[in-house]
Amino acid sequence: MHPKFRNITGKDQSFLAEIIYHAIYVPEGAEPPAPDIVHSFGLRKYYEEFGRPGDLGFIAIDPATDHRMAAAWLRLLTAELPGYGYVDDQTPELIIATLPEYRGKGIGTRLLEYLFEAAKAHYSAISLSVWPANPAYRLYQRLGFVVVKENEHDVVMVKQLG
Repeated sequence: MHPKFRNITGKDQSFLAEIIYHAIYVPEGAEPPAPDIVHSFGLRKYYEEFGRPGDLGFIAIDPATDHRMAAAWLRLLTAELPGYGYVDDQTPELIIATLPEYRGKGIGTRLLEYLFEAAKAHYSAISLSVWPANPAYRLYQRLGFVVVKENEHDVVMVKQLG
């Protein structure tokens, strides 16, 4: 499948809130969090008021149906209001999620490559937080992310751009 991509705009905030739920890693055997967790402060700061300076992102669209399949975006957070993958005030954090019915088709990888190419004009690096048990961890390694910090359950990874 070859998705088409479009810029995320402020009008996509409800979709970002919906899809960020699918970015939450739930270890095998664990109970998934309630869907309203996306409205918690820890997650809201990643999508509220999208379109702020430094925000950059794309939505993958199924060309046959025009359905939104995935989203990947970057957001600059600060030391005063850090995210889970915070490195410094100049390095945006990556958020990516693919709706379950579209996983395993290469859509997320294509979307990330598209985002990385666009991000080169704005940033020298990007960061993220991921649990090493999450299958996405291996994808991030293949795409050039390296671990820069290890926490109790997750790691912070950075990818140099350019």
